[in-house]
Amino acid sequence: MSDLALWCLFLVVGLGTFALRLSFIELYGNLRVPPLVSRALAYVPASVLAALVLPAVVYPEGHGDFVLGNPQIPAALLAAVVAWKTRNTVLTLAVGMGALWGLKMLLH
Repeated sequence: MSDLALWCLFLVVGLGTFALRLSFIELYGNLRVPPLVSRALAYVPASVLAALVLPAVVYPEGHGDFVLGNPQIPAALLAAVVAWKTRNTVLTLAVGMGALWGLKMLLH
């Protein structure tokens, strides 16, 4: 690919990204989102967070097999229960990290 083609590609992708973002700003308030879509969009942040965190918990090295001796799995489950019951972020982090460190010390 020539330098000119590469720069043209960068320009087209940049303009496309700009147009997509500008459309959300310009169309805000002019379009009505159906109630079903609004309810579905409420779950997007939690699902994205789960999609980012779950692979890091289950596969701590980024690859390999599922290992039952992985201390991150029970620590994450305990943190999830604390988050569900208390809805306190700081307590969830403290319990999850405390459990992870405790399990690592016990297993290693």
